Amino acid sequence: MHFRLSLKHIIYRLLAILLTSATVGWLFGYILLTMLVTSLVLLLWNYHHLYKLITWLLQSKSLSPPQSEGVWGYLYDGLYHQIKQQRNKQKLLNEKIRRFRDGAEALPDAALMLSRELTIEWSNKKAQRLLGVRWPDDYGQRIDNLLRAPEFADYLAIENFDSPCLLISPMHSDMHLEIRIMAYGSDHVLLLARDISNIQRLENMRRDFVANVSHELKTPLTVVRGYVEMIQASEDAFDPLWQKAFQTIEGQVSRMDRLVEQLLNLAKVENNSAEDKQSVNMPHLIQTLVDEVTWLNQEKNHQIKLTISTNFCVLGFETELKSACANLLSNAIAYTPANGCIDVSWSMMGNKAVFSVKDNGDGIKPEHVNRLTERFYRIDRSRSRDTGGSGLGLAIVKHVLHHHQAELIINSHWGQGSEFSIHFDPSTLTKPQG
Repeated sequence: MHFRLSLKHIIYRLLAILLTSATVGWLFGYILLTMLVTSLVLLLWNYHHLYKLITWLLQSKSLSPPQSEGVWGYLYDGLYHQIKQQRNKQKLLNEKIRRFRDGAEALPDAALMLSRELTIEWSNKKAQRLLGVRWPDDYGQRIDNLLRAPEFADYLAIENFDSPCLLISPMHSDMHLEIRIMAYGSDHVLLLARDISNIQRLENMRRDFVANVSHELKTPLTVVRGYVEMIQASEDAFDPLWQKAFQTIEGQVSRMDRLVEQLLNLAKVENNSAEDKQSVNMPHLIQTLVDEVTWLNQEKNHQIKLTISTNFCVLGFETELKSACANLLSNAIAYTPANGCIDVSWSMMGNKAVFSVKDNGDGIKPEHVNRLTERFYRIDRSRSRDTGGSGLGLAIVKHVLHHHQAELIINSHWGQGSEFSIHFDPSTLTKPQG
């Protein structure tokens, strides 16, 4: 039943009681005494119900309120409905929390909820097995106090969580972890750690397989090439059919040899460590590459224009950077028609150094752009065979850039040419010595 209590209603009710008591007192000749006794009774009655209310709210475990009539009855009923509603809401909230925790425990990954200060506020059971985090014993601990790997400390210091952090598990030396950090809610951070040991082992097996097979292929290819050259150099005259056959064999052996060489380069790039990096003089490296391709590219007569507007060097591997820049240059030469224009530049764009190769060739259709760095992916397989393309050039570039904190940007419009540019992060740039 809906009941609305107002100050006016209370005043009218109190006046009615006092007037009634005054009337009774007037009939018996004790007006003031009767009104005083009535006031004391009202006061005791209200304090009695106030005591019952406090006892019910603070001491009693029963949900049912005390029994009463009048205003206090309505008050008890109202509080009872409010408490019951609040308990139902709390029950639903507890159920949601339970479901969240069950879901988090069902994850195959370690999950930690951190504050903005990176202190642990919650973790699932997988976190103990993968990261050594014990819940709730480690509540309030900073995560970098428990994970003391240098690469993880650098990862937190950079504060760029777009890419994952790879490290060895503190619990198992043979377990490789991939850690990702992302915003969670308005003032929390979620850390997920995944065991990638099997993926890492498969990747190492793949790299070893490619490297070993490539090495094994070099010897038979060298033998076949040697015999073909010996036969072609002999003084015996062959029929035109055999001459064409030997030329075809030589061409395919050369193509296979280039493919093996690129596979070896890719395996070498993947296995390089960051400990041997040195300052690479990029202006000199680019100038040397352009001079070489200009000399070797006289048949197509491309107009190659070089612009060097900065003398910044790059901290990295000279052989890798030379391979990446050479791949972009060779692609531009291979896919730009004769007498075309190729613009090569080394310049600053904001705080980043940029190596750019721009041509006026056929360009690339939009559906192919995002797949160009995949291994063995070729837009036009027949044309790639004609140009000697293997589909590994840009895959090599991708791995080189990963080692040098750089990014490959491809701008191309079908029929209007392409521009491939490498953007080097400021942290990898160094001033030339001397």
